[in-house]
Amino acid sequence: MAPRSLSGTAVGDTFGPVTIPVTREALVAYAHASGDHNRIHQDEDFAKSVGLPDVIAHGMWTMGASGAVVEQWAGDGGRVVEFGTRFTKPVVVPQDGAEVEVTGVVRSVDEETRRAVVDVTTTCGGEKVLGRCTAVVQLD
Repeated sequence: MAPRSLSGTAVGDTFGPVTIPVTREALVAYAHASGDHNRIHQDEDFAKSVGLPDVIAHGMWTMGASGAVVEQWAGDGGRVVEFGTRFTKPVVVPQDGAEVEVTGVVRSVDEETRRAVVDVTTTCGGEKVLGRCTAVVQLD
């Protein structure tokens, strides 16, 4: 996909929804890649023993999955120059898995810097799991 252009981007443009499956196998793979082996992400009995409803996805996995959707929209991962969020609700991953849904809307476009600010919404089961999720994308 070609990098997103200034002329092809306007305030109010949207992308998504993009649905991303979350499996326990993906959480194990993420734990190995990230070094975050907290048992709440892999051990159902342990997660429940500390008051969680089930295993939960790593917050950084959820942020990364959302960022990957923005990267796809931007046309190049190097174009995402800022990405920030607050973790507002865990993504619960039962044995049969879960799904997160990512959408975005262009909040502003700066012609001088050739950058767009994008508000990203990430939900699971209809509930927001990331808050104040914003990306800044460098436009062509």
